[in-house]
Amino acid sequence: MDPLSTTASIIAILQLSSDVVKYVIGATGATKDRRRLREEILACESILLQLQDHADDADERTTWWEKIKALEGPDTPLYRLGIALQAVMAKLEPKKGLDKALSALKWPFDEKEVEKLISAMQREKSLLQLAMTNECRDLIREVKKTSGENKELLMEVIQTIKDNAAEDTGRFTKLNTILVEIQESQGDLKDYAGELRDQRVNLEQRTILDWITPIDYAPQQSDIVNRRQPGTGQWLLDSAEYQDWLKNDKQTLFCPGIPGAGKTIFTSIVVESLMARFGNDKNIAIAYLYCNFRQQDDQKAEDLLRSVLKQLAQGRSPLPKSVVSFYDNHKVRRTRPSFDEISRALQSVAALYSRVFIVVDALDECQTTGGCRTRFLSELFSLQAKYGTNLFATSRFIPEITEVFSRSTSLEIRASMEDVRRYVDGHISQLPSFVGRKPELQEEIKTGIVKAIDGIFLLAKFHLDSLIGKRSPKAVRAALTKLPTGSEAYDHAYENAMERIESQVTDQEELAKQVLSWIICARRPLTISELQYALAVEVGEAELDEENLPQVGDMLSAFESGVCPSDNEFEKRLRSNPLYDYAAHNWGHHARGDIAPSQKVFGFLENLKDSYGRTLLSWAAENGHEAIVKLLLAEGVEADSKDTEYGQTPLSWAAEYGHEAVVKLLLATEGVEADSKDTFGRTPLSWAAENGHEAVVKLLLAEGVEADSKDTEYGRTPLSWAAANRHKAVVKLLSSADGVEADSKDK
Repeated sequence: MDPLSTTASIIAILQLSSDVVKYVIGATGATKDRRRLREEILACESILLQLQDHADDADERTTWWEKIKALEGPDTPLYRLGIALQAVMAKLEPKKGLDKALSALKWPFDEKEVEKLISAMQREKSLLQLAMTNECRDLIREVKKTSGENKELLMEVIQTIKDNAAEDTGRFTKLNTILVEIQESQGDLKDYAGELRDQRVNLEQRTILDWITPIDYAPQQSDIVNRRQPGTGQWLLDSAEYQDWLKNDKQTLFCPGIPGAGKTIFTSIVVESLMARFGNDKNIAIAYLYCNFRQQDDQKAEDLLRSVLKQLAQGRSPLPKSVVSFYDNHKVRRTRPSFDEISRALQSVAALYSRVFIVVDALDECQTTGGCRTRFLSELFSLQAKYGTNLFATSRFIPEITEVFSRSTSLEIRASMEDVRRYVDGHISQLPSFVGRKPELQEEIKTGIVKAIDGIFLLAKFHLDSLIGKRSPKAVRAALTKLPTGSEAYDHAYENAMERIESQVTDQEELAKQVLSWIICARRPLTISELQYALAVEVGEAELDEENLPQVGDMLSAFESGVCPSDNEFEKRLRSNPLYDYAAHNWGHHARGDIAPSQKVFGFLENLKDSYGRTLLSWAAENGHEAIVKLLLAEGVEADSKDTEYGQTPLSWAAEYGHEAVVKLLLATEGVEADSKDTFGRTPLSWAAENGHEAVVKLLLAEGVEADSKDTEYGRTPLSWAAANRHKAVVKLLSSADGVEADSKDK
């Protein structure tokens, strides 16, 4: 049962109740009984309309989703209310034929029947009202508790109505059918409640896993696997180095390769092989990461560790208790775990498995700022030393990386002749039709490309693409003799690609360059549909016009070889406005890239609305956009307003996220309280201390804020928060501040 089907049921019952009310109004006699029954039905309608609104908005991550599911099913309120209304309709619905006019005038119920009908409806209405106020467990408990009694009452009502309609064969038959239906309903509410419990547990587990990190590498893995030719990389899987790594614990296999050699493809092959071999073994864990230089902000050392933790944790059902506690402890404090906490949680989960495989692609693209890559690798090697973890990693030939793996087994990644021939075989249909009719020409193409690429897999694609527009076998053979090799091959291939783009008609050329701009500037790979919506955006328009969406075929045809082939798996994951999710999460990063923000950026912020009472300044402060903050302050916006959700000021948000320049601006603004307290009694200093923002802590202490203030939720001081997260520099700063009690106690 899903909210959509429940909504349909509610709509059907609303329609039925509306029809019943019309007949009640149209009847004559028993004015008091008619009015009482009509008012009860209308009261039920009011509750149903509210439930319909909640069902429309419910998704499986909300409590309402569980409530909605609990209301429909065997022996539940919606079902019984519908049955009661059907019984009323069966007795009230006018006859067909000559008796129709006369029967419509008669009120067919006696006072006792009306009393029982109202009582039955009130019982179901009270359960529907319970759904509006109580949590799901209370609702399920009450539905289960009252199910038998409510069902018996409803059967008694229908039996009474049926007995009194014995002289009317048509109505008697209808009522008997309804009675048989409810008698034969054998819904097992216990099983239904158990199903809901299982769904709630699954939902809670997904919530915890997404809290650890929302990043999921599985779609990328699937996409890479789907794009490669079967049998590619078999030489790696058959190699002695790989087999030794696979069969023994505590092994490291380092696979360096030159740019374009196909390292990412080979990583996907290893992951797929591990999944096929060990995927059903609950005692063996597999985690994999694809590092990407364009996603470095989301791939800091702690982010990468979170991804490993998430993948190891989701292999256990239920989730390990240590992970649930890890989540609960931070959820109540509204905090994020430190690097050391993540490390400890990861080790506790790794200890649950007999074997752990961790695969990391493109270490050379891992962030190096602040020792990120070094810290991450150090944690992996520590995990290996303690729990026998097997590590597989790829990278370009970077001296500092190869040095780290100097004592590990190494196997260079290169495009083998067999792999390249498979690739060309799989894509040769893209070439002009005359190639398909000449087997000897196909062989020449394979041989020529294999010879030219010198182990660089990416060049095989570029070289094959360069033959797409050739108009004769002679032209193809001439191109094969001129395929670039060596260090200049990439430049030549990209120049050829741009020449093909620029040789098109103006509109196609412009479309191709817009597509390239989005692909290059996006902070993560975009799906086809996201790209469609991005290209449909019109500057100056407040809403997106779907008639401006370019067709996928037109987007791809702007490139003779296609820059981003459509993937069915991606399409299944898209929402009604696919770009919205990307834009909502990344607009601040793009805007921050402007040294002087344009009026377009400012105009966007002016129109931004927030349901939690957060102002434009609050958002700009959290995102660290100094120039936007300056503009807003110059406009005279309220600089110290608190949001309605957490009661935080712009200064509090800026301090929490460590935006030193923004904190300076706000502290210098008249009316900004440096020591403001939010809903939990936490100050900007408290948030900065917890997150280890040393520079911000210095600024706040220089303002003379209360350095030892305690929050109202836990009674913890800034020093306590900093110490809990092992921020040594901040602990040192606070310990030397006036008035700070080093051994203060929380609640």
